[in-house]
Amino acid sequence: MGKKTAVLVAGSWGTALASVLAENEWDVMLWTKHPEQAEEINTKHTNSHFLKDIVLSERIRATTSMEEAVTGAEAVIMVAPSAAVRDVASQLRPYLQTDTLLVHATKGFEIDSLKRMTAVIAEELPHYEADNIVVLSGPSHAEEVITRCPTTVVVACGRTEAADRAQDLFINNYFRVYTNPDITGVEVGGALKNIIALGAGMSDGLGFGDNAKAALMTRGLAEIARLGAAMGANPLTFAGLAGIGDLVVTCTSRHSRNWRAGHLLGQGKPLPEVLEHMGMVVEGVRTTKAAYTLAERHGVTMPITSAIYHVLFEGKSPKVAVEELMGRVRTHEIEEVAQATPSKWIG
Repeated sequence: MGKKTAVLVAGSWGTALASVLAENEWDVMLWTKHPEQAEEINTKHTNSHFLKDIVLSERIRATTSMEEAVTGAEAVIMVAPSAAVRDVASQLRPYLQTDTLLVHATKGFEIDSLKRMTAVIAEELPHYEADNIVVLSGPSHAEEVITRCPTTVVVACGRTEAADRAQDLFINNYFRVYTNPDITGVEVGGALKNIIALGAGMSDGLGFGDNAKAALMTRGLAEIARLGAAMGANPLTFAGLAGIGDLVVTCTSRHSRNWRAGHLLGQGKPLPEVLEHMGMVVEGVRTTKAAYTLAERHGVTMPITSAIYHVLFEGKSPKVAVEELMGRVRTHEIEEVAQATPSKWIG
């Protein structure tokens, strides 16, 4: 074995990031709860449920043992669904060394606590310095990364040294990595864009055209920036990769689970049927519930998020929701974000 990293868990994005690490000459242990998935990865070098027809590097091996995955790893990458992050971090606790680089690439909030993923992870790993936890985000579909399509992401951390380590870990000739100190902005942008992607899919499913989708994305970005600023983020972050970059790719791509789910909803399919059809986690559904409550807590106006919440959880027709959005009272475009921007980011 050469230099070792661990990736938790073996979903599509975790497998894609493992492939980037393998390309960079790291030996990668993919952790999964499912013995049959580990067996497939180790014997066939495929992960067919998540990434059909892709052959994985022989540097990537899988295990169901957290101890085996993490022991001796120079870096641990957490890529669990938001609902599973606390549990995975708890299982990681006995094996994570304080000098190990810890990166998470999960986009969402914890529903019950409304906490960002770094806060959840920090609570479950009290021995690990919270300021050293790195966030990886940006416009990056697993289906394209795994085939070496040019991709650019951002890593955010309160400690420059840890961000630089993460940048060096992942960067190569098709996977470009920038650094950003604004952890809150990067996490909020990565989570909330999934809500707007659901809306973009609904709009397309209703046949409303490109004008409507462009407006939805633009006003959606304003909502993301308003809530992000209220939570302490730098509004400039939302003009970057974790903001508009991730928003564009998630609202317009056939690879986007959230867009596909929204498209089915726009065609009149009920939410339980949509989620069953998707067969994988649609983070935007859970995030909509969290964002709706966060907006109330921070006194932030988020009409698109509110409309999508009513469609998802209160049975409102997507068509009626859009009509109500278009009939809102007139307002100015710029001053909404300016009013929500903390003075520390101005001047």
